[in-house]
Amino acid sequence: MEQRKIKVLIADDHSLFRKGLEQLLELEDDIEVVGEASNGKEVLEKALQLNPDVILMDINMPVQNGIYAIKELKERGCPAKIIVLTVHDDREYLLEAVRIGASGYIMKDADVDHLLKAIRDVYRGETYIQPNLSSKLIKDFDKMSYHSVRKQFEQHNLTPREIEVLLLIADGKNNKEIANELYISEKTVKNHVSNIFKKLDVNDRTQAAIYVFKNHLK
Repeated sequence: MEQRKIKVLIADDHSLFRKGLEQLLELEDDIEVVGEASNGKEVLEKALQLNPDVILMDINMPVQNGIYAIKELKERGCPAKIIVLTVHDDREYLLEAVRIGASGYIMKDADVDHLLKAIRDVYRGETYIQPNLSSKLIKDFDKMSYHSVRKQFEQHNLTPREIEVLLLIADGKNNKEIANELYISEKTVKNHVSNIFKKLDVNDRTQAAIYVFKNHLK
């Protein structure tokens, strides 16, 4: 049985970039470029017409920019996963893109392997933030207090200790650092992290941090 290909729509106002990206993606057996768009208004029309699985979205485009286009797509119930593909590594752009529903954020000068992983990850329902940008997302989480978020996360049946661990994950701390801060063993931290992922239905620490961001910093 032939594997279903991931249908990708490329939205960028530079024709040469779109064509070059299409050629790269078409080399992959599991990816198919189904269309292109040169501005934010056109990507909305093409997305509704072509029903892509993944949209690669530039931010700086004429008529409507990529941020506005993402908002429009989400408001219209477009099921496509959106990866912001941009030259901007500004924290504000990253936070806004994640807040309004982007599933991925990657730089245009990133390695092809990063882009391919991003496409495949978001297609599976995961979140992909280019690794060196993750710290920008979680920069201010150390300012959160346990009491300020307790009620929001209790609805997921997180225990008080799990909420503490979640906030430290969102602050970018690894298991050893969390263990030292809470005076518990690394094994206990690993168990808490596993339980947190299951309860929040996330797959990794970045997704957990994004969850905190979306549910606390709106």
